[in-house]
This record gives sequence, structure tokens and C-alpha cells, in this order.
Amino acid sequence: MTHNDTIVALATAAGSGAIAVIRLSGNDAITTVDSHFKSIVANKSLKNQSTHTIHLGHIIDGKKVIDEVLVSVFKNPNSYTGEDVIEISCHGSSYIQQEIIQLFLREGCRMANAGEFTLRAFLNGKLDLSQAEAVADLIASDNEASHQIAMQQMRGGFSSEIAKLREELLNFASLIELELDFAEEDVEFADRSQFKALVERITFVLKRLIDSFAVGNVLKNGIPVAIVGEPNVGKSTLLNALLNEERAIVSEIAGTTRDTIEDEISIGGIGFRFIDTAGIRDTEDIVETIGIKKTFEKIDQAQVVIYLFDAHDFKEQSSVLKVELEKIKNKYPQKPLLVIANKIDKVDDILISKIQSAIPEIKLLSAKTGFGVEHLTNSLLKLINTGSLRNNETIVTNSRHYDALLKAFEEVQKVKHGLETGLSGDLLAIDIKQALYHFGEITGEITNDDLLGNIFANFCIGK
Repeated sequence: MTHNDTIVALATAAGSGAIAVIRLSGNDAITTVDSHFKSIVANKSLKNQSTHTIHLGHIIDGKKVIDEVLVSVFKNPNSYTGEDVIEISCHGSSYIQQEIIQLFLREGCRMANAGEFTLRAFLNGKLDLSQAEAVADLIASDNEASHQIAMQQMRGGFSSEIAKLREELLNFASLIELELDFAEEDVEFADRSQFKALVERITFVLKRLIDSFAVGNVLKNGIPVAIVGEPNVGKSTLLNALLNEERAIVSEIAGTTRDTIEDEISIGGIGFRFIDTAGIRDTEDIVETIGIKKTFEKIDQAQVVIYLFDAHDFKEQSSVLKVELEKIKNKYPQKPLLVIANKIDKVDDILISKIQSAIPEIKLLSAKTGFGVEHLTNSLLKLINTGSLRNNETIVTNSRHYDALLKAFEEVQKVKHGLETGLSGDLLAIDIKQALYHFGEITGEITNDDLLGNIFANFCIGK
């Protein structure tokens, strides 16, 4: 990868708006812009200005004035990329944006690749790799939980934890290597009891980080919740009530929903992805049968299952209901199941008491009137283990990090076994090096061009 040239890109979203920001980075960023910038202050040159300053003036192409702009100057190494950086705030016309970008392309700049500004920040030591990846997560965050996790990782919370473990392990690895240099004298520099304590501590931290991925992954991507039940029990009405909009078609005709409908909302700062499924029942309708098959596929993918039934039909359907609930519990024993009696606005208190006696964990709801919806959303929040999030602990959300942690854990277990069985120092050193390698993969101390290409290709251009 060559990064000696100067790159340019639109840093704000494409399209028209009030303002747009065009970013340049590289050795010639300041001189290139300076040659086409006319300050409102006579004889002002951007090259002579201090870093982190803003200047009002015009971008000109020969005698043609393209726009009045604000130019921000960031001189290396005190910039996002570690290089000279210029940010031009211009009016948000698509025409103006393209005119300015094309001007600098003609001056020898190159269009930035996806994520190239952040890639340069990584290569210049401004961010480690896990922090760089957190930048993309921060841009993509659409609720409080995913934002909080991304901010914690971008500030180096995860990196510092991994770096500390790696440093301690590296110190012992150095002592083990030193022992190998004095093998003939049978000298032991690395205290085995201290080493065992370190390995135990690393094992504990790695296991906590690995376990956090189960929570972190769903918090990052939204927690899928499947709404299931027989046809015409109010699943689509509940989805509409949760979303506070008419997202799903509601009809008195059983089997209206033939396919799954999904939408996401934030509850208490956490994203939930609700899936309204086709009603579960025996049917000869081919299209409806396909919908029911998809229902079970969505239950497989869901983290939480809401089973909805019509309270008005409880007398006739109580035995069938218990069978259906047992089927779901037996097939998905690890999934939280919320059982809800809907349409309680249509039944009397006597029937409600019977329902509560038959199903103690039942929740009462009227999706049509909105009664019980808030209680349901509170119950969903209680099901999600966000204690670590609230305590600002490190939560792993990146599958690449998760994979590297698993591999590091495996190598550390080999080291632990070697210590317990009195394995020789040279063989211990091999396993320690492998563990260090996987730690380095996370922070980017161990990397290659293919890996970097895959990671930064997922960024937006201009970041």
C-alpha cells in the first residue's frame, strides 16, 4: 500500500444540504488548497497559518469564484490522519461539491478509497486497529447502546485491556527466552508461580471478553424479537403499537400476514428488531404454508420470543395453547419466552383471573388500546443483560476480535497445561508466541494488506 500521495473526498453525506465538508490529506494538502484559496484577509497564506485554525475566504479556479468557504487547517502530526489535513466547509450544493473536488483532482490529488483517511490514521499510529474499526461502528450506531460501546472502544478501552495483557505476557516470554540462552546452566529467570498466576488472570479476562460477545453482538445489531401465535390474535396490531405506526396490515381475516414483517425501534437506548410472523396453524393454503415455515426460521434467529393469544378464545383454546407453549419451550429451551394475553379489553375480570391462574407468567395486553404495551417493553429490557454496559465494562462486538480472542484463549490454555505438567521452556515459548500473535491481530501489531483491505473496504468514502 502506497500512501505518499494526497487524497480528497467528500466527508459529509452525498447530496444537497446546508453545508458540505470536503477533506484532503497528504503532504501537498495545504499547498494544493492554498493555491486556490483567496482569503478575505489580504495576502494570507494557509501555509503560514498555525495548526487547528479556521479561515474564511473563497475557492477560486483561475478567475472563477466557486464558493465562499471556511477552510480548517490541521498540520501533521496533530491531525486525524497524522498528515497535513485540510477540511473545506462549503455550501451544500452538489454542483459546488463536485466543482471543488474536480478542481483538486486536476491539481494531482487522488480520490480517497473507502476508509482511507482512517487507514492512514492507523498506519501513522494515531489509532490502533480495534479503535479504527470502532470508528465504523460509531458511524453505524443507531441507538444509545451501540453508540456507547463504539465510543468506549474508540477511546481505547478494549485496546488498553488487550495491550496490558500482551505486555505482561511478553515480559514473561522474554524471561523464558533468556532461560533458553542459559539452558546449559539450568537457570530459571521466570518465576513459575508468578507465571501461573498471570496465566490464570489472563484466562479470566479472556473468558469475560469472549462471553461478552453474546451480549455485544445483539446490542450492536439490534435484538431480534419474534412475535408468534395463531392467526388473527393481534400480532400485527401489536407490532404497530410497538412501532407507533401502521407498519403491518391489520384485518379481521385470518392469515392476513403471509410473510414476515420486520422493523426496529430503540427501547431504553437499546435497539430491538421486532418480527411480525405469519400465524401458526394447520392450513392447505400454499402461500400461507410458506409463511408459517418462515415463522419457525425467524424463531430460530430470534433472541426473544413473544407468544400472543386471544384472551377471548382462552376457554375454547386453553388446552391447545398449553400444547403450543410446550412445543416452543421444548424446541427453544434457552430462548426467553413472553406469553401475552391480547384483546383483554374484550373480556371480563373473571376470565382474566382464570387466565392468570392457568398461566402464572402471563402478561395482559390490549394492542388495540395500548394497555400493557409499556409493561411489555419494560419486560423486554429486563431480559437483556446490560449490566456490563451500564458499568462501562468492555464489550466485544466485532466478530474478528471474537475469533482472535478464542484463538488466544486456546493458546493460553496450552501454556497453562504446559506449566502444570512441567513443559520445557522452549515448548512453552512456542505457545506464548502464538498467544501474543493473536493479541497482536486485534490491535494491529500483527497485520497484512489483505486484512486491512477487508476491514477498511467496509468504511464509507471520506472517513
